[in-house]
Amino acid sequence: MSIVERRIATLYVSLGHAFSRPELLEEALTHPSATAGEGRGKRNFERLEFLGDRVLGLVVSTLLLQRYADEKVGALARRHTALVRSETLTRVAQAMGLGEHIIMAQSEEDSGGRDNPQTLADCCEAVIGAIYMDGGLEAATRMIQGHWAAIIDEVVQPPKDPKTALQEWAQSRGLPLPVYSTLERTGPDHDPMFEIQCELRGLPRVKAKGRSKRAAEQGAAQRLLRLVRTHRLPASEDE
Repeated sequence: MSIVERRIATLYVSLGHAFSRPELLEEALTHPSATAGEGRGKRNFERLEFLGDRVLGLVVSTLLLQRYADEKVGALARRHTALVRSETLTRVAQAMGLGEHIIMAQSEEDSGGRDNPQTLADCCEAVIGAIYMDGGLEAATRMIQGHWAAIIDEVVQPPKDPKTALQEWAQSRGLPLPVYSTLERTGPDHDPMFEIQCELRGLPRVKAKGRSKRAAEQGAAQRLLRLVRTHRLPASEDE
């Protein structure tokens, strides 16, 4: 068995799924930089990422309903948000060693692409989509449950989303509510990127990007919470 075959076999074990259509896994592991200039000849992980995002959301919702049979919808929604966000996907991808298997241009690799959190998160979703396409919902559920079950059990109380936590922090100190404003919208209509600024009286303005306004707002709120909780407040308002 060659080194490449051994590495793929190791990945199969980590995924808990052996592909009958390995070309799906190859597509899921192909970074857009590796298909630049290829036209329609070769696909990268973007399409499977789109599918994997939906599959992950469905499976995690089901697992939460089973695990927390008496919990209200609001609490379940907060748990769900924490479990499907990019940080969690990146954590799972790192645990699987997914970065070393990603096919990417040399320039992307040289710039740290294999360790890029967003690339790892996107690729992880794409792999979930590939497993679903290859083995159906049962196979995807098996993989997700295997990697998410321990994470689900880590948090006893449902987490508060950053916007809610920041709002409560401000109200407890008699401050006005945080203000969010859109600074920029880039990218195509089917895959936009938003940059949002968060302002709270007496504190520096912070910015964050996300694929939806909500995601960017949550990111900005999280950054401001991190500043106030650790007292790492920058001297300039434009961090």
